[in-house]
Amino acid sequence: MGTIGVGIVGCGMIAHFHARALAEIRGVKLRAVHTSKLSNGQSVVSASGTSADIYHDLDEMLARDDIDLVCICTPSGAHLEPGIAAARAKKHVIVEKPLEVTLKRCDALMAACKQAKVQLGTIFPSRFSDANIELKKAITQGRFGRITLADSTVKWWRPQSYYDSGGWRGTWKLDGGGALMNQAIHNVDLLYHLMGPVEQVSAFTSLLAHERIEVEDTAVAILKFASRAIGSITATTSAYPGLLKTIAVHGDKGSAVIEQDSILTWEFAKPTAGDAKIREKLMKSSALSGGASDPKAISHQGHARQLADFVRAIRSKETSAVGGDEGRHAVEIIQAIYQSQATGKVVKLPLAKDPRPPKLTS
Repeated sequence: MGTIGVGIVGCGMIAHFHARALAEIRGVKLRAVHTSKLSNGQSVVSASGTSADIYHDLDEMLARDDIDLVCICTPSGAHLEPGIAAARAKKHVIVEKPLEVTLKRCDALMAACKQAKVQLGTIFPSRFSDANIELKKAITQGRFGRITLADSTVKWWRPQSYYDSGGWRGTWKLDGGGALMNQAIHNVDLLYHLMGPVEQVSAFTSLLAHERIEVEDTAVAILKFASRAIGSITATTSAYPGLLKTIAVHGDKGSAVIEQDSILTWEFAKPTAGDAKIREKLMKSSALSGGASDPKAISHQGHARQLADFVRAIRSKETSAVGGDEGRHAVEIIQAIYQSQATGKVVKLPLAKDPRPPKLTS
C-alpha cells in the first residue's frame, strides 16, 4: 500500500491536533476535510501544512478513491452518523474520544465497521506516553506484587465561558456527560487499560460551579476490579486554577504515581537496573498543563503516536492498539457511574443497557 490518504470530518479545536499529528507520520497525507464553516476548514488545513481540499458535502468527500482513513472530530454525540457513512464508503475510521456517548450508539458504529470490514479505533493518546507505557510494562511484569489500589485524579478548571462557547457543550445529547465523559475519560480508559475489567461501581456526581448545563462538573467514583483490587476516580472541571492529572497504582511490592506524563513515585521491593534510567528520563516537570485549565494546552505527540499505530494496523491488516471495543469499555464504566448517581446504588458491570442520565441541579 502506498500513501495513506486521510480525511478529517469536523474542524473544531481537536481537528488541529489530528492535522499536526498526521503531518509527522511518514507515508500519510491529509487530502480533505469536511466542515460546515469554511474558515474552520481553512484553519485545519493550514495546521496540516498541506493543500487539502475542503468539503461541505460529506458524501462527496467520501467518494474519493485516494482517501483510505477518516478521522471523526465532530462533537461527541455526533460521531455515529459520519462514522457509519465512512465505513459504508469502505474507509477505515478512527474516532476522537469518546467512541460515542451511549452504548447503543457505540455498538451501532462498531457493527457498521465490522460489516464493512474496516478498522475502527478510538483516540486515547494517554496510553502512548512514555510514563504510561512503562507503568503498563511494570504491571505486566508483576512488579507490584498483589495490586491493591489504583486511583486517578483529574482536577481541572473550566470557566463558565467554556460551556457557553458552544451549544453542544454541557448537554447529554452531544457532550454525553461532563467532567467524566469529556475530560476524565482518558484516565478512565487508563485505569481499564492498566487494571482490567471493572465489576462494580459506586459514585456521586454533581453540578456545583457552573450554570446552564445539564451535566456534572464534579464526580467521585469507587471501583471494584475483577482482580479484586479497589480503585477510585476523581474528576472535576470546578477546581480552580486546574491541576495536572494523576494516575497511581499500588501493590504489596511496589508503588508508582504519574502526574501528567512525568513520574512522581517509582518504588519497588525488588529494584532493577532499569529503574534509575526510568526515573532519570521521566521524573521531570511537564512543559504543558495537559489541558488542566486550557483545553488547547495539550501536545499532539500522543495523537501522532496513536495515529501512526493505526496506520500500521491498516497496512499490516492487524489489530490496532486501541480499537472500537476499547473505546466502548470507557463509555460503559462512565455510564455505570451515572447510573449509580441516578439510583443511589452500587452498579454491577456489564450493563444491560444505557441508563437514564441523572438529574443534576446547580
